[in-house]
Amino acid sequence: MSSTAGKVIRCRAAVAWEAGKPLVIEEVEVAPPQAMEVRIKILYTSLCHTDVYFWEAKGQTPMFPRIYGHEAGGIVESIGKGVTDLQPGDHVLPVFTGECKECAHCKSEESNMCDLLRINTDRGVMISDGKSRFSIKGKPIYHFVGTSTFSEYTVIHVGCVVKINPLAPLDKVCVLSCGISTGLGAALNVAKPKKGSTVAVFGLGAVGLAAAEGARIAGASRIIGIDLNPKRFNDAKKFGVTEFVNPKDHDKPVQEVIAEMTNGGVDRSIECTGNVNAMISAFECVHDGWGVAVLVGVPHKDAVFQTNPMNLLNERTLKGTFFGNYKPRTDLPSVVEKYMNKELEVEKFITHEVPFSEINKAFDYMLQGDGLRCIIRIDG
Repeated sequence: MSSTAGKVIRCRAAVAWEAGKPLVIEEVEVAPPQAMEVRIKILYTSLCHTDVYFWEAKGQTPMFPRIYGHEAGGIVESIGKGVTDLQPGDHVLPVFTGECKECAHCKSEESNMCDLLRINTDRGVMISDGKSRFSIKGKPIYHFVGTSTFSEYTVIHVGCVVKINPLAPLDKVCVLSCGISTGLGAALNVAKPKKGSTVAVFGLGAVGLAAAEGARIAGASRIIGIDLNPKRFNDAKKFGVTEFVNPKDHDKPVQEVIAEMTNGGVDRSIECTGNVNAMISAFECVHDGWGVAVLVGVPHKDAVFQTNPMNLLNERTLKGTFFGNYKPRTDLPSVVEKYMNKELEVEKFITHEVPFSEINKAFDYMLQGDGLRCIIRIDG
């Protein structure tokens, strides 16, 4: 047992006090884990667009003060009652969605949408008792998606903690706990392009490039990247993208442009922007008879998807995916092994690194569209 087990830990955390304002490094108290909870020492975390979206609080219920962060790697410090498959010292990835292993979804081979632990952005407390494990001078600080990794220590439900190979470098594989796995799995687990096939990827941010990487690993011969930002095209070549389309360069719908380029449409398309018009284009650009479109990006809550039903009757398939259809605890260790076996290159997704004291720089990089993933060293 660690010397801190069962005790409150005082440590640094980056606290968001209000929407869109720089995070402030504060001393927080982190309570011990309760039943089925784990307290983790975070070593590395990275910034994902989801953190920025909820920090800006433009489209959802604001909840402050809050500790954001959900892409991370760390080491188990202590475990709560009932935790049997993790021990202090285990190397782990926290995940924003979970796997209780007992609900109908967890028992189904086809789903990863756990009834108990699926993502809930409106919940700022722990499931077991409805309370926060973070406080400053007795005042509670809200959690974010059950992870809150912008803290030296955090408390997470055991079902959202993935034990991984202790030899895997946490400063690299931490990015596999959200966006990279989402895109990779959308390609490998859902779109499943055949060797030699054509794939269109809409949106060339980190998730889209991970989808392109998945298509490359699957053996696609043509990977067409679609984005409004031409600066992204050059970097995308490193991820297997062979051709580029900027919808702004054409005076007809982009789905028509792609159909002309591919003799009737691509075999697979993967939409990673969340823009409903891009979703429609991604569906309508796949070939009739066998084309499959996969939606990854999260749309505005009021968005409506409209297409002619004949597009479906002509044997096109439309699918959605959540977290790349990976069950976190069951499947993520094998994604880490893909990296360890050099099948998957993670380094090319990491474009910046900052010490914890400069975490706001990571937000600046993302808001400026500069780079893909910024690693935040918690000891810095």
